[in-house]
Amino acid sequence: MKPKKGIITSARMTGTVVVTVHRFVLHPLYKKQYRRSKKFLADPGDFDLHEGDEVEVAECRPLSKRKCFRIINLIKAAPRVSEVREESELEEAMHRKGVSSPALS
Repeated sequence: MKPKKGIITSARMTGTVVVTVHRFVLHPLYKKQYRRSKKFLADPGDFDLHEGDEVEVAECRPLSKRKCFRIINLIKAAPRVSEVREESELEEAMHRKGVSSPALS
């Protein structure tokens, strides 16, 4: 089976992540494409993964009752909350107006 690309929707479990894979299907009568999605439980391996990361999963031997996939590649990491906070603080510091004290006025 060829590897699938998906987005991590949950990383709350220890040793397991939920990967949602989207695909487009053609309606047989109306000939319109619509999106279908499926969730897979996957083993993260040595990757440090969080929600929103784009990954590539491949099928492997059964690791548990529902987990039969492994993460083989981290395609794109989502920005972390701490990085976003640092960026906003940096942006605020760059555009800060000069603060005048009332005693000097």
